[in-house]
Amino acid sequence: MSPCMLTETAFRLSPTAWITIPMLIAFFGLMIGVGFACRKHSTNVDGFVLGGRSVGPWLTAFAFGTSYFSAVIFVGYAGQFGWNFGLASTWIGLGNAFIGSLLAWSVLGRRTRVMTQHLGSKTMPDFFEKRYDSKKLKVVASFIVFVFLIPYTASLYNGLSSLFNDVFAIPYWVVVVVMAVLTGVYVIFGGYMATAINDFIQGIIMLVGIVTVIAAVLAQNGGFNAAAEALNTSPQAGHAYTSMFGPNPLFLLFVVLLTSLGTWGLPQMVGKFYSIKDEGSIKKGTIISTIFAIVVAGGCYFLGGFGKLYFDDMKEAGHISEKGVLFDKVIPTMLQDLAPIVVALIIVLVLAASMSTLSSLVLTSSSTLTLDVVKPAMEKKKPLSEKRSVLVMRLFIVFFVAVSAVIAILKDTLWKDSVFIAQMMGVSWGALAGAFLAPFLYGLYSKKVTRAAVAVSFVFGTGLELVQLCISMGWLSVKGIPVLEFVFTNSLYSGVFAMLGGLVIVPIVSLFTKKTLPTGIEEKFSCYDKTVVTKSRVSLG
Repeated sequence: MSPCMLTETAFRLSPTAWITIPMLIAFFGLMIGVGFACRKHSTNVDGFVLGGRSVGPWLTAFAFGTSYFSAVIFVGYAGQFGWNFGLASTWIGLGNAFIGSLLAWSVLGRRTRVMTQHLGSKTMPDFFEKRYDSKKLKVVASFIVFVFLIPYTASLYNGLSSLFNDVFAIPYWVVVVVMAVLTGVYVIFGGYMATAINDFIQGIIMLVGIVTVIAAVLAQNGGFNAAAEALNTSPQAGHAYTSMFGPNPLFLLFVVLLTSLGTWGLPQMVGKFYSIKDEGSIKKGTIISTIFAIVVAGGCYFLGGFGKLYFDDMKEAGHISEKGVLFDKVIPTMLQDLAPIVVALIIVLVLAASMSTLSSLVLTSSSTLTLDVVKPAMEKKKPLSEKRSVLVMRLFIVFFVAVSAVIAILKDTLWKDSVFIAQMMGVSWGALAGAFLAPFLYGLYSKKVTRAAVAVSFVFGTGLELVQLCISMGWLSVKGIPVLEFVFTNSLYSGVFAMLGGLVIVPIVSLFTKKTLPTGIEEKFSCYDKTVVTKSRVSLG
């Protein structure tokens, strides 16, 4: 492109673009600056992966929340479930807050921090090896993380395409590459601490952005009462879309369970508890994380609940056809007529949400593969130094960022009509949570869980979702079998059954496989009985 053409293109930029570009430059500069500033915290494995297990409540809570809520939720899920459930979709956000955040911190937080430090585990697969005395479980868990986190990571870029294409006349692949490179840079240099600090900054942007966009959309529709009344009387919606539980309460329940309970078994979420500093940080972090989730998740789904007010705009733009509704276009359509400064803030919000989750996923993936698979294999010949271990992790961060970006670009271009990639992304969450939730949860609380039970949970969770993938692809049919038809209605239903099934299967299998009970179990649980001294304002003694 010639200089003249570049100049001409620059002058064509919309008012929103002129406002957005300086905001993006400042945002990117801040992210990179934090990465370089945190280099001193990432000189060894413990510092690079866990921040030295000394991360405070605000950083941990925001890291948990921003890893939880990405652009997939803001653009994809909020649009889809808001369209399908109306204002009742707000329950999904509240479920995320009280089940996915408050209860997760209360049930898992303290015990995870205490036992993982006692066992010396730095990743979830490493926990499975040391808790259950099985290297095979660690390798299998690492393989599951590798296979299912990459498509999940690639899906993060999806929420960016619509918003950026509406504002900038640049290809989608450019947006993906820029986001991938910048995220990779600050994670590679600063490790977990850079990720946590940037998550805090990105979380502030998300909070301000969500509140601003909700206020703007409601104002555009005459306020909450007028907007709710318009939704209630709309030919495309009606009373069901303003009712307490929406038009399909059962489906709504499954969405709440999958998106809320699922966090209990996701390695990038649970890993946040490994690094938290102390008891006080856990208590404060629980409150902060819950409030963050109420605002961000509750706000996203509440906003999406007004989606059908824009039915005519969606249809006119060709986003509604005989094939169905393009749910990823619902939120962008709602935002298209807002003030340029609001749209600019939303673009930075979506970018912040995507980069925060992306950084968490690539750090989790690279550390898991390096520490649980590559390092043990390399150390058969010669022990790896701390410095070299960190270098290997950094190389795998480059690998994971590159692979996820390539998949996202190919899916948007060559594989645009590929059902396999889309379905693979859909089953990733359910497979990871279904395989890991029960063994991890019971492993923190029960001395009776056996290795065989953990293995069965791995097989059941991933197996169920792979069957779901085959059914969704049309390779397998369960028509005529009512129970299976219900379970495999879609990946949301099967994901919930994978998680709940694991919670039932693990204790039952453990009863019949006591020969595979790990050794030294009393010593592993002794960490919970250790005497600690605290101040009377914390405990009566």
